[in-house]
Amino acid sequence: MAAETPACDAGRTAPDFLLPGVDGRSWSLAEVRGRRGTLIMFLCNHCPYVKAVVGRLVDDVAALRDHGIGAAAIMANDTAAYPEDDFEAMKLFATRHHFSFPYLIDESQGVARAYGAVCTPDFFGFDADLGLRYRGRLDSGRLEPPPPGAPRELRAAMTAIADTGRTPAVQMPSLGCSIKWRK
Repeated sequence: MAAETPACDAGRTAPDFLLPGVDGRSWSLAEVRGRRGTLIMFLCNHCPYVKAVVGRLVDDVAALRDHGIGAAAIMANDTAAYPEDDFEAMKLFATRHHFSFPYLIDESQGVARAYGAVCTPDFFGFDADLGLRYRGRLDSGRLEPPPPGAPRELRAAMTAIADTGRTPAVQMPSLGCSIKWRK
């Protein structure tokens, strides 16, 4: 079932976490934090919305790193109900798509709840002080690529946040598969 992200609750502080990554180590918020901003993304392997944007997302995260923005992706789905999102499948997904950022599993779903994640993909853009400044989409593409020349919305927003520390005035919600919560 598709879900849309709510409006940005600007200024809210990023919840801390310590989660295992597909690279064999555990990562905390402090370890993924960038000096000018931090992007926390909720993704999963099976969602068609994630599959449709993953190539552009990987490119944008690489470009943002050059602006001093750190990033991590978190997978919080119930893997018993959705085995295609399990840890081994996450490793393959990250390798296949050349993730240059930690891909973490939130088995308890506590981190996703603390952030208020609702769908995949769900993007949380924080300023240098870990205040929330962006809660929007990657770009205008959903299940299809955006039209040629369409703005790179997430990339532009995070670059502006790194430069100014301010919340972008216009933020379009992200749309994706709902988080698969345990019963």
